[in-house]
Amino acid sequence: MNSEAAHRDAPGPDLDRIIRRETYSTRAAVAIAAAVLVLVGAGYGLLEAGVHAIGQPPWLLDPRVAGNRLVQLPAGVPTALLAALGAVLAMLGLVFFLNGILPGRRARHVIRASGPGSAVVVDDEVIASALARRARLAANVTPDQVMVVVSRRQVVVNVRPTSGVPVDQNEVLAAVQDELDQMALEPAPAARINVASSGVIGA
Repeated sequence: MNSEAAHRDAPGPDLDRIIRRETYSTRAAVAIAAAVLVLVGAGYGLLEAGVHAIGQPPWLLDPRVAGNRLVQLPAGVPTALLAALGAVLAMLGLVFFLNGILPGRRARHVIRASGPGSAVVVDDEVIASALARRARLAANVTPDQVMVVVSRRQVVVNVRPTSGVPVDQNEVLAAVQDELDQMALEPAPAARINVASSGVIGA
C-alpha cells in the first residue's frame, strides 16, 4: 500500500520541474557568452604576458602600455570614443544584470489535465487566438476588429465595433471569462475588455 502511494505521489516534483523548464527561459546562452568573454580576455592576457616574458614584441598591445593608458584615462582619448565605449559596456552590464535578476518567463501558461501527473503548456498566442474567436462571436464583428493581448496576469481584449452596430461590453467580457474558466489556466489571468469609441465601416 505504501509503495502504491509513493508511486502515485512521485510524478509531482518531476512534473513541476518539467513545467518550470517549459515556462521559463534558460540562462545557458548568457552564461556561455559571459564565460567566453572571460576566457578570451584571460587567454589574451596570458598570450601578451608570455610574449613579453620571452622578450618578443607584443602581439597587439603591451600589457604595461595598456595599464598606463588605463591609469591615465581619460587623457589622450577623445570624449566621443569614451562615451561610446562606456555606453557599450553599460549595455552589456545591463543585459547580464537583468538576466541575473529577472525570472525569464516565457509567454506560456499551464493547463492542468484531469489525470494525475499531467499538464499541458500552451503558448500565449494560442490562448489569444481562442479568446479572440470567442470575443468576435460575442461582439458579432470580423476577425480584424478584435485584438487580444495575453500576459501572465491579464488578458486585454480590444474590440472595434462596426459603425451603427453597438457592442455589449459585458456580454463580450462574460464570453471571454467563460472561455478562460474552461481553460483553467495557471496562473489565471484577469480579463479586461476595451471597446473603441469609433467603429469601422461594415462590408
